[in-house]
Amino acid sequence: MGKKQGGKRLGKKQVSELLQNLFQHNPNETFTFKQIFRALKFDTHPLKMLAIDTMEEMAWDDFLLKVSDNSYRLNLKTQVQEGVFRRKASGRNSFLPDDGGTPVFVAERNSMSAMDGDRVKVSYMARRDKHIKEAMVIEIVKRAHDQIVGKLRVDKDWAFLIPQDSTFVHDIIIPKRKLKGGKTDDKAVVKVIQWPDNEHKNIIGSVVDILGKTGENNAEMHAILAQYNLPYKYPKNVEEAAEKIDAAITPQEIARREDFRDVFTCTIDPKDAKDFDDALSIRKMESGLWEVGVHIADVSHYVKEGSVIDKEGFNRATSVYLVDRTIPMLPERLCNFICSLRPDEEKLCYSVIFLLDDEANIKKWHLAHTVIRSDRRYAYEEVQQLLEDNGVATDTRSEECGVRSENSSAAKSDLLPPRKKLKGENALELCVLDALAKKLRAARFKNGSVKFDREELHFDVDENGKPVRAYFKVSKDANKLIEEFMLLANKTVAESIGRVKKGVKAKTLPYRVHDQPDPQKLENLRQFVSKFGYKVKTSGTKGAITKSLNALMADAQGTREQNAIEMVALRAMMKAKYSVHNIGHYGLAFDYYTHFTSPIRRYPDLMVHRLLTKYQDGGRSANKEKYEEFCEHCSDMEQVSQNAERDSIKYKMVEFMADKIGNTYDAHISGLTSYGIYAQIDETHCEGMIPIRDLGDDYYDFDEKNFVIIGRRHHTKYQLGDPIRIQVARANIERKQLDFTLADD
Repeated sequence: MGKKQGGKRLGKKQVSELLQNLFQHNPNETFTFKQIFRALKFDTHPLKMLAIDTMEEMAWDDFLLKVSDNSYRLNLKTQVQEGVFRRKASGRNSFLPDDGGTPVFVAERNSMSAMDGDRVKVSYMARRDKHIKEAMVIEIVKRAHDQIVGKLRVDKDWAFLIPQDSTFVHDIIIPKRKLKGGKTDDKAVVKVIQWPDNEHKNIIGSVVDILGKTGENNAEMHAILAQYNLPYKYPKNVEEAAEKIDAAITPQEIARREDFRDVFTCTIDPKDAKDFDDALSIRKMESGLWEVGVHIADVSHYVKEGSVIDKEGFNRATSVYLVDRTIPMLPERLCNFICSLRPDEEKLCYSVIFLLDDEANIKKWHLAHTVIRSDRRYAYEEVQQLLEDNGVATDTRSEECGVRSENSSAAKSDLLPPRKKLKGENALELCVLDALAKKLRAARFKNGSVKFDREELHFDVDENGKPVRAYFKVSKDANKLIEEFMLLANKTVAESIGRVKKGVKAKTLPYRVHDQPDPQKLENLRQFVSKFGYKVKTSGTKGAITKSLNALMADAQGTREQNAIEMVALRAMMKAKYSVHNIGHYGLAFDYYTHFTSPIRRYPDLMVHRLLTKYQDGGRSANKEKYEEFCEHCSDMEQVSQNAERDSIKYKMVEFMADKIGNTYDAHISGLTSYGIYAQIDETHCEGMIPIRDLGDDYYDFDEKNFVIIGRRHHTKYQLGDPIRIQVARANIERKQLDFTLADD
């Protein structure tokens, strides 16, 4: 043992921590023994010897680098890394290294006030006994964003912004002259003009925009967009450029294209949609085959690469769908009018034309620039009703279903048994499309496609944006009809570029790729479902695992544990993304897959259209590195827009439940954490949290691996998927947080 000045005795643990701090806070400096002893005030011989021994061990652990016999420095090669900082409201911050390694915990005191998404340099801390690996931020390389959204507080002498992002640890001070007329309780966007440093501990900002009063629907929706750096208004110069586009279709343009104006064509979309970017045509050919055209809006004809509209579209990369509005990728004149495949209007398309037999086998296909005229705009609900009226909807199929439709342009089909006349306008065409789609779907699942039919929470809102009804949408036959033909078109065009003869190099194309499930998460799923008596394969061929997963989903259908099993299975899946490096799409079991069918709302589809046109004209392969960068940007923006969409759903969910405090509902446990139980109301699918502290007179442990919380004394268990009765306790709209308690009954 040694003594420090003042008589305090220091052990090896304290000496190790002092040395660690010294080197981490000076990552680029080399220290001699003399400098170390002086800096840490090690003035006794035993203490100096202990320090030297400790540094030798640290060098052996690769934490320090021995520069000479009497000097050391931090081992930057193994101890300093660059990556992304992730901030959590719970304080469980983490560092994601660039090399794709495991996330590392960063305590708040070691975060240097880094914000979520910041690019940082960290130094790894020497691991303490029985402690997890930790890192310390030593440099903020690049801020993720410098604009923050929140609520203003304005007093006589000062003003500040309270950020709406719960992970933010500081309020932002705003000089009065930088308020831009903002008042207390205004929602505002603030640009940071000074970050904390060694001299200044505060963040100082300047108001960029006042969004409106807190609680006003427009202000809140714009605040969600601004929080994710998503635009909430269109630049004037881009709108003006869109207004100048000539929407007229010349006879010369029509002559260059295949003409489908006299073939039955329709669009099928959500009832409130305006941007119709896909249509289907169908007719029976003399050969007995069905010609099905998948017609996609030819956006690339109007939006030229490098134009101001194109640059804005690329930056956005996707349309964003909040609960009560769409923030389009392209200006409204393009997405809702010029490009939208509206009924009874001539439109330019890029189309995949299939010749299919009655078993939906592709006998021939080709890609063509076309002109169409949609005969009818259908909502999903209308087509679903027609299918049900004719007895061809899933699980309601009847032997009495009809096959003939009066005044039909399609010939009699062998796909449906000839019993009686079909009911409804264009019934034969729609029923045949449905029958072909079902054949395609069956083949897809037979080939190993994973079957996930998740319900989605939706709201009906009034004219002020207030939610008046919560409900969940299930994908029905009409949705699946469109889905199957879009999947077929995407897969087919991807194969046409990616599948080449041996020894031939495939041309560059952005693919939609999806990697195989995480093996450890699959093992977690196996252990979890075994508690309910189910089995699932975690090893073997891709097909065997998928078949096992689909069997599990089918077996769990309609059981109380269904939601929990689907949730854990989804967690095992990797995220799909865009890349020019094709690895196939695991979930769909396709070797080649791209996005071709939605260029109005997704930029990758627009890239694919341009490249396909270029290659059809004999053009050379595009630059792979350049397009990979584009793909990464589009994948990032897709994730950002999904986060914004989720936040808008959370906000409306809490707003919907705000006048239901005290009400009790049947629910089930939808998530578990160390600090609470998430429960989803069965009736509305609204989700809230029961804090652990409200669970009663016991101390609860969270078993993350087995998705269960267990009381230490009474051994009460709360398992993922369990049914419970909850009472609505609090609805904090500002924090988008709904709190429940367990109901007495």
